[in-house]
Amino acid sequence: MRQPIEPGTRLWDETGLVTFSLTTGAAFALQVMHPTVGAVVGEHSVFRTDAIGRAQRSIASVMTWVYGGEEALTEGDRLRELHAPLKSTVDGVTHKALASGPWAWIILTAQYAYETGARYFSRRPLSHAEAEEYYAEIVQLARNLHVAEKEIPPTYDAYLMYFDDMLDRTLVAHPTTYEFLSVSRRIPPPPALAPVLRPLWRLATDVPGRVQLFVTIGTLPPKARSTLGLRWTARDERRLRLLGSVVGRVVPLLPERLRYFPIAYEARRLDRARQALRRVVERRPV
Repeated sequence: MRQPIEPGTRLWDETGLVTFSLTTGAAFALQVMHPTVGAVVGEHSVFRTDAIGRAQRSIASVMTWVYGGEEALTEGDRLRELHAPLKSTVDGVTHKALASGPWAWIILTAQYAYETGARYFSRRPLSHAEAEEYYAEIVQLARNLHVAEKEIPPTYDAYLMYFDDMLDRTLVAHPTTYEFLSVSRRIPPPPALAPVLRPLWRLATDVPGRVQLFVTIGTLPPKARSTLGLRWTARDERRLRLLGSVVGRVVPLLPERLRYFPIAYEARRLDRARQALRRVVERRPV
């Protein structure tokens, strides 16, 4: 059954945090390592020419999935309609964006992203029970986005087996993944940016690009890094954990308006206002 994500859930409390963006790179890389997703994204996505715009639209869509109320279900319908005509033929094989297995994989990478985000960029990793709680909410999210029930592992432990099986038997070193990693390092300027400003853009995005690529590679599963032939050392791991420790201490100190993406912040503010109104109504003279 499709139903909006409710206030008070783990997704409601944590998806909208700005730290969400730190694991979206690894999630997207895992998605395009799937042969079907990589083929369709490689042919139809604008990530090579409008990386910033694509990222903004993707994050806004995810925020709507969680914080949009009934609009979240409408957004799920919109995404299905948007992806329905997308397909790509490679070596005589036609890959469709809405094939049930690949579509499920795109959504189910969220569980890995949440767990990895907690492990590196919060005060402590999730316990097994907390991960199970998250997964139950991810299952609801998947249903809201029209993932076929047959493609959803029924339990968190089944999900872990599914995820390992995808790494071992399905994901490949897809050319689209390498293109994405290249774009992560050298972020292309917005299409509307005047040519005269593009050298300044390259200068301004050099360090963010380095950090983005570093975090994306570091938050990939070791098996995925091995498949892609990406080097990751013990020193790299220490540096990532140090970065994560700083982020995990600084972000909770920020005002809520800065801790959360705009859609999440406004949804949370509106929910508090509704609760305040309810309390006033309940205390009214009768």
